[in-house]
Amino acid sequence: MLRRNRWVTAALAVTTAAALAACSGAGGGGGGGTEGGGTISVAMVGNPPMQELEKLTADTFTKDTGITVKYSVLPENELRDKVTQDIATQGGQYDAVTIGAYEVAIWAKNGWLTDLKPALDGAAGYDNADVLPAMREALTIDGKQYAAPFYGESSFLMYRKDLLAAKGITMPAKPTWQQVEQIAARLTDRKNDMAGICLRGLPGWGELGAPLTTVVNTFGGTWFDKDWNPRVTSPEFTAAATFYVDLVRKYGQLGAPSAGFSECLTALGQGKAAMWYDATSAAGPLEDPATSKVVGKIGYAPAPVYRTESGGWLWTWAFASPKTSKKADAAARFIQWATGKEYQALVGQKVGWAQVPAGNRTSLYANPEYLKAAEPFAQATLDQINSVDPADPGLQPRPAPGVQFVAVPEFADLGTKCTQELSAAIAGRSTVADALTKCQSLAEDVAADNK
Repeated sequence: MLRRNRWVTAALAVTTAAALAACSGAGGGGGGGTEGGGTISVAMVGNPPMQELEKLTADTFTKDTGITVKYSVLPENELRDKVTQDIATQGGQYDAVTIGAYEVAIWAKNGWLTDLKPALDGAAGYDNADVLPAMREALTIDGKQYAAPFYGESSFLMYRKDLLAAKGITMPAKPTWQQVEQIAARLTDRKNDMAGICLRGLPGWGELGAPLTTVVNTFGGTWFDKDWNPRVTSPEFTAAATFYVDLVRKYGQLGAPSAGFSECLTALGQGKAAMWYDATSAAGPLEDPATSKVVGKIGYAPAPVYRTESGGWLWTWAFASPKTSKKADAAARFIQWATGKEYQALVGQKVGWAQVPAGNRTSLYANPEYLKAAEPFAQATLDQINSVDPADPGLQPRPAPGVQFVAVPEFADLGTKCTQELSAAIAGRSTVADALTKCQSLAEDVAADNK
């Protein structure tokens, strides 16, 4: 009960008043049986693969099953606020939600999620064993699988091959952050609205916090050492944060403090940035001629490093079903469809094989149609996912699992508040030193709760 109360308190701390108001006004919808149709409510992040899922649902899943899906498609931070509020207070608003390994590691122990393993293992044609081991293991606690990966990702460096070539620059096979900085300096062209690099500056433990923490990892830093001593003002963490803030201030995109994944995707895709370090899942949209002006012009390099052999994060946007859902069977059926091989084939045929949600199934990387369409980035994505060691992402032991997060309830609040301070430093309203001093104090409170 103590652990649950700590999570509820931490969850409420990061839930905005707007999210609370929105939650109170939403409704559930229709009946609950899988055979009798009805309506299920699904909350998911508003990334391009999810937007395609929403478009394809009515004419396929609903037509075949009679189950109507009422989607709430939200920006990353807003999604986390709403879903966290609903789950922590057992509100029962949603039947299926997109979450990641951070939530699974904590929520499963609180008994808030349905074990999907029996439904996934028993579903004809689903082939749960085909799911990439790194993704399946990230969503499994004590032998029970609490979510199914819609797509999986690490992070890598995306860059304009043509712009580098015009300057006589060759991207190293395994770039360091210092090399990235040098390249960004040469490619920045403020007169023509060209940023040398786009980096997230939008506050949020999963927005700015994700790429920042991977930089901290490769600089040799960590949020906490193995004994829960906060290390936010350590030389390594300070060097990493200073490097990140300076890089985006000198060579980053305009409006960086309010730019997250979506804004950087637009910047690179519309020819306003020369490089972007972010999720491997961004490659599909960048190679989509319907939305991108840089198709065929992008190169993909491993996550930049400094002191470690590899970098990058490990994440999956996965579908889970809260225990509070009264439509568990219908939710499980939806999850089987959305994360199955059949759906991947549907996207390949209807949208294009390069747009298939990737990083989740072994068979996709043996599919000749996908490999042909995704040739620029398929192998780079798989190699990057396989290079990340979630048990040992830096240079020292950690007190809790997580590459770009610390899997304890309080981290969401800590990461969000700390990134607010660092975003202010990017905006020039504060200094990195002042920001990290405040972060250290917040981290000390988290340490006290966990020692």
